[in-house]
Amino acid sequence: MGVVNPVVLVGLGGVAGALARHLLGERIDARTGDTLAVNVLGSLALGAILAAPVGEGAVLALGTGFCGAFTTFSTFAFETVRLFETGERRRALANAAVNLVGALAAVWVGSTLAAAVW
Repeated sequence: MGVVNPVVLVGLGGVAGALARHLLGERIDARTGDTLAVNVLGSLALGAILAAPVGEGAVLALGTGFCGAFTTFSTFAFETVRLFETGERRRALANAAVNLVGALAAVWVGSTLAAAVW
């Protein structure tokens, strides 16, 4: 079996990530933080993937494809702007801070855990 085309790896990972995002979004009410949940979980996974001794193909499929489709920066940005425009400025700032700090902390935790295991 030959080397799989990188575009195929990213595409397959992206399909899986988009489906996982949709399914998780159905389980978590949008008002309770489905965007935050996927951004933090995806960041945790990405940190672990990048710290694990995996090949370039796995990084493309899981990191770029799956995590890229699973996390949702555009939704986070839209929700934050919508909160700000409707006068909920404190909630908008809190949403931005929690998403950013949560995602960064999750990348650190994921990479730290993976480095400890590998």
